[in-house]
Amino acid sequence: MPNRFTITIIDDEETIRESLTLILEPAYRVITAADGKEAAIILEKEVPDLILLDIGLPDISGIDILKKIKKKTPGIPVIMITAFEEIDTVVAAMQAGAYDYLTKPLHSDTLEMVVRNALETVKLRSEVRSLQGKVLEEHIPCFIGESDAIQDMMEFVGLIAKSPDTPVLILGETGTGKELVASAIHHQSPRFRSSFVTVNCAAIPLDLMESEIFGYKKGAFSGANPGGKKGLIEEADGGTLFLDEIGDLSLEAQAKLLRFLETGEYYPIGDTRKHHVTTRVVSATNKNLGNMIRDNLFRRDLYFRIGVVKVTIPSLNQRRSDILPLADFFLDRFNAKFKKNITGFAPETIKALSDHDWTGNVRELKNLIERGTLVGKGPELSPGDLGLVRRASGTTDLPIPPILKDKKINLSRELENLERYYLTQAMELAKGNESKAARLLSMNHHTFRYRRKKLMGSRKET
Repeated sequence: MPNRFTITIIDDEETIRESLTLILEPAYRVITAADGKEAAIILEKEVPDLILLDIGLPDISGIDILKKIKKKTPGIPVIMITAFEEIDTVVAAMQAGAYDYLTKPLHSDTLEMVVRNALETVKLRSEVRSLQGKVLEEHIPCFIGESDAIQDMMEFVGLIAKSPDTPVLILGETGTGKELVASAIHHQSPRFRSSFVTVNCAAIPLDLMESEIFGYKKGAFSGANPGGKKGLIEEADGGTLFLDEIGDLSLEAQAKLLRFLETGEYYPIGDTRKHHVTTRVVSATNKNLGNMIRDNLFRRDLYFRIGVVKVTIPSLNQRRSDILPLADFFLDRFNAKFKKNITGFAPETIKALSDHDWTGNVRELKNLIERGTLVGKGPELSPGDLGLVRRASGTTDLPIPPILKDKKINLSRELENLERYYLTQAMELAKGNESKAARLLSMNHHTFRYRRKKLMGSRKET
């Protein structure tokens, strides 16, 4: 049976190995080792689903082997076998990560029960990983990329997701994918089987915010639902409540949220009875909460409570090496959606994507690729398909240099064109003020004036 679990038995007593094999082999695939050296060779070749490990081996302590196993493959359950139930030894084994322990002489019923329970844990973990993987496929855009910035964030999100109760504050510009990160935290956490409830604080009127989040009792106020209303914080009981744009919460709602975060208790509007739920709160904002605290618009104590852990999502401009992988991903998605067969991006489109100022971040990129896939006639998408061609007077369009293949290019001229573009842009942004324009380009005023005079004067010659 190819799908049977594999169990490795490590014991120096041949009779123990033989008897355990006799008991387990009808249901499981069994591999045996007589000492630590042989076990190391076996485990290097194949990782089993479960290990039965004798504490008293002739060449190395079973506790030491256990520590090495847990360091290399922490997910494998290890059941320790001991001849004497010495409390210190058992405690040391459990502290080192043992799943359970058995005392010699071994009884088949007890052995089979402990092994079965351990392998049920392995099976459950595998199912959880599979289910979480399927859910996280929906959130791939947030994590695509090889840049250090996104890789570091991915690793950090996976780490903090394991804590089911710690509040998390997600910071990032508009369009970076804050809700996707919040959802990824939820679906990688022990709470992933329960609800993930999103509240857009900016979209709910201030006078309704408190009742939406905390609910209200029957007859709490004029116009209330006759049966009362369950709040979103209760809808997320056992799961995660995501408060998007938390900076838009009223000070009254902030005070109530702070109490909940500190005690796990809250009062629905009009109710005198405490309610208690176990809900993790993840918040997000693109506002500067420090400035809001200074202006008395956001509570300092709440800021520290919601921001026990902070995740900062890098902007797309900070992870430019990820632009093309993201664009390819979205192209595949929208090819399938619109039943198109766009093969990729023209060279000038790749250049335009790489040079674009992504103020709208990943959301803007996604929208541009969706537009291009919908209107593009192929086989490749052009800058015009994506709406990246700007029609402006003078030299304000960023020049798209030719792709270097077999033909020669005049590098000096291309660099001058690029420099001319930025000099002109700086003057436009500075409204004709040369000193200010020079500062925008981190240049000395006299250098800026000299370069501008030289390039603008030589424009006809280029």
